[in-house]
Formats: sequence, structure tokens, C-alpha cells
Amino acid sequence: MFKGSSCTASKDVANSSEEENKGACDTLSSMDVSNNKGSQVDEKEPVLKKLSKASDDPDEEGGKRVMAFLILPQDQENEQNPEAEIADNTPRIGNLYSDLSINVLLKLSRSDYGIVSALNSSFRSLIRSGELYRLRREMGIVEHWIYFSCNLHHWEAYDPNRGRWMKLPKMPRNDCFLCSDKESLGVGTDLLVFGRDISGPMVYGYSLLTNSWSTAVEMNIPRCLFGSASNGGIAILAGGVDPVGNVLNVAELYNSETRKWETLPNMHKKRRMSSGVFMDGKFYVIGGIAEDNKTEITSGEEYDLETKTWREIPDMFPPRGGEPNMGAPPLLAVVNNVLYSADCNQHIVRRYEKESNKWVTIGNLPERTSSIGGWGVGFRACGNRLMVIGGLTTECSGVTEINSWIPNEHPLQWNVLDRRRIGSFVSNCAVMGC
Repeated sequence: MFKGSSCTASKDVANSSEEENKGACDTLSSMDVSNNKGSQVDEKEPVLKKLSKASDDPDEEGGKRVMAFLILPQDQENEQNPEAEIADNTPRIGNLYSDLSINVLLKLSRSDYGIVSALNSSFRSLIRSGELYRLRREMGIVEHWIYFSCNLHHWEAYDPNRGRWMKLPKMPRNDCFLCSDKESLGVGTDLLVFGRDISGPMVYGYSLLTNSWSTAVEMNIPRCLFGSASNGGIAILAGGVDPVGNVLNVAELYNSETRKWETLPNMHKKRRMSSGVFMDGKFYVIGGIAEDNKTEITSGEEYDLETKTWREIPDMFPPRGGEPNMGAPPLLAVVNNVLYSADCNQHIVRRYEKESNKWVTIGNLPERTSSIGGWGVGFRACGNRLMVIGGLTTECSGVTEINSWIPNEHPLQWNVLDRRRIGSFVSNCAVMGC
């Protein structure tokens, strides 16, 4: 999707110098662009590896041609001295070339950005400044990746469009934080992980731009066990429990560009262990447990970002029965403004009918996915896909499987995208779209 149009844009320029293109492609071929390696390249120690054979994937080869086009004019002498004389056969046309390069990068899959940033300081600065992602948002170009953790401070990222994996750097060593209950959220180009330190709630943030972790800005009212969701560069958190155990009805909005929290009007009900989603441009918080810590809440609340008001929706989520404090928060996901839920106890998937305020069973969860009361499995919307990430109930201990279904294409039928031996209990799962 991304590389097809960019290859067309660059073909005429790239073909103008076949010998140079061949050399550039040879350079690119020495970099690891396999489906089993991450795309981020460390600035100080780029990873170089000779590919065993040329790729049979036309998209992969298209990506090489695009990056060959980007490599050609990056002559260090000319970069340092703009007045230097440029040979006639060099496809560099001042600002026009710069515009073409940016246009190509905008349409190139971001799984290739790590390699592109290693070409020279100009591309590296462009990618790490966040400007490229801002331009992508303006053009409506968004790629959704899954980020999840099975082993304490180890995080993996998976690109479902290219079938590529990326291992994130380890989280900072903080035993108290790592052993506490954690919640995660992808917003803008950041992955936020909420947990608890000795002194109280704290937040760590992973930046896609720098490929590094740091402490992030805390909420105005620190808490845990809240409902949350993101939409592009903003996220909303609602409800939860404060450090002394009080159940809350407060809500806050996070802006990833300003890195600031804005306090929103309070919800109608205090609730913890609820779930949040964005649907039809509005934020919803659904289900949860009341402030008596034993009553299951079946209502939902809708927040209108334009009027800044909450509307309560009775009976929006069916009672699940059993011990409320034992199960996970509702497993919810929205694809194309349609809300879905996963019931791990009955091993089924339901779709929400907005007009009738009812839930309809549409099929089963992946056959071999296991969970403990909804814990240990990720149920997420990833672009136009509904995805289930979880361990297997077979003899393959420590294996996580990624399943995908694209609604409206056919009845519910799960497609296994990949599986990897990285653990079998998904403790945290988030989606980043940028």
C-alpha cells in the first residue's frame, strides 16, 4: 500500500542512473530487512547482515528501489557544502529533490524508517523530529502496529501489514514498577505504560522517534485500573482507583504533541476496571465495578469531545456473572466504528448493535487461544483488522499466536498471521497508529 505509489513516483528518477542504482541496492541488500528483524537501527551501531538471497516479494524489492533512489544523491560533500558543483548525471534538483524525497518517505512503510534513518543525518533528523509523522497524519497515511509484553520489561512490536517483528529496548530496571499491575496505551508516536513505583503511580513512555524509554508525564490525578482509549494523537482515561483505594469518576485527556494532561468533566458513575473505546468520534467507557467493590456495572458512558459532556447509556454491556473482582476488564475493540467484545469464558465474539443497544454473537475466539478470566490475552482493533494475541492451549508452552480477521470481508474466520516463542501470557497489549 505504501510502497506501491512511492515506487512509481521515483522510478523515472532512479532509472536515470542504473549503475549508481545497482551500487545503492547492493548497499541496501547488506542491511537486514527480513521479516524476523526489527526495523529500528541503532544510530551508533547499525546492524549489517548479508541477505542470503534476493527477496521474492515485489513490495520488498520495491522498497529497495525506493531507498536506492533516496541513497543516490546523499553525497556527504554536497550535503556539507550546498555551493559544491553537482555532476549533471546526479538526480538532484535542489528543493525539488528534497520534496520528492519527503513525498517518497511519507508513503514508505514505517518498518523501513530505521534503515532510512541510517542513510544520513538529514533523513535521521527528519524522522526523529516527528515532522514526517505529522505530515503523514495530514495526508491520512496511518499504519497500525501491535505492541505487547509477555515477560515483565520485554516488549515486542508486530507490523501486520509486512509481517515484521521489532524488539523494543528493555524498560528501565525498576523492580517495584515491573512487579506491579500495569496498563498500556499507544498514542501518537508514544507507548505509555502505567504502573506503580514505591512512591506511588508512575508512567514510563517509549518513543518511536528515539527508540528509547523515559519517564513520562503523570496524570493530574494518578490512578490505576481505569478505562482508556486513543484516537490519533490524543487519549482519554476515565475512572479507576487512586493511591489510597478510592474509586473515581474523574477523566483526563492526554495530548501527545504537547505532552500535557487536561482534566475533563466527571463521569456520572464512579467505576474501576472498565474499558474505553473511541467510536464515531466519541469516547466511551463501558462496564466496570462500582465503588462498593462488588457490584458489576452494566451501563456505559459516552463523552462528546465537542460539547464536553457525558451521556449515560443504560444496559450497554451485559452482566458477565461470577465474581466481578476475578475477571479482567471487558475485552472491547472497534473496527470501522463497529464495536466488538470477546467473552473468554464462553469463548465467543459479539458485535454491538447500536440501534437496539444489544449484543449479537457472531462466532468463536481462535480455537487454541487461552486465558484466565480474560487475563493473558490481547483483543484489539488494528486498523481494519480485529486481532487476538494470546498463548496457546497446546503442548507448545511459551508460544504466543497472532490471529486476525477483517470484518465485512467474510463471516468470522481467524487467520493466523504469526506465532513466536516469547511467552504464553500477554500481560499488556496496545496499538499504535501513525
